[in-house]
Amino acid sequence: MSLPVAVLDACILYSALLRDLLMRLAGKSIYFPKWTEQIHHEWIENVLQNRPELSRAKLERTRQLMELHAADSLVTGYEALIPHLTLPDVNDRHVLAAAVTAQASLIITYNLSDFPKRALQPYGIAAQHPDVFLSSLFDTEPTAFLEALQEMLHALQNPPRTLEQHLDVMSEQGLHKTVERLATMKLQSN
Repeated sequence: MSLPVAVLDACILYSALLRDLLMRLAGKSIYFPKWTEQIHHEWIENVLQNRPELSRAKLERTRQLMELHAADSLVTGYEALIPHLTLPDVNDRHVLAAAVTAQASLIITYNLSDFPKRALQPYGIAAQHPDVFLSSLFDTEPTAFLEALQEMLHALQNPPRTLEQHLDVMSEQGLHKTVERLATMKLQSN
């Protein structure tokens, strides 16, 4: 079975929790993440706009660590495709162009209506909500997924977070199916 190649939209990388989990899952080699400099620019600018207490330097450091952690994830050379693509929001065409160039099968986004099936289908690409994507990764590789989650929880020191608190935050971010699976596994492990 080949591993999914997924372009992560800026709205996905905006969330520190989701960004961290997806990077840890990539580190477990259960999927290949892809992004562009433009996607990085979008999520960083949005975080800075909404979280002025964070510094650009800190977010750029996060971006650099992502690049180191997920080698070969940066997509380049996609720009010439942009004018030839049609999406409801012309500002999202760069994401589809990156997916086509990277030969990705998925675009992971909260904004599913921005990537209609009819526009993606000719390229063999599907847009997927992060909850569907994470649930699928969990179903495929539950042990690796749980290891990544444990690593995340162990790394959260300031402030520390219990599994229950973490699942609550995940649920607030619309990851309901994933939380259900994780809660079931937790019950089975007790």
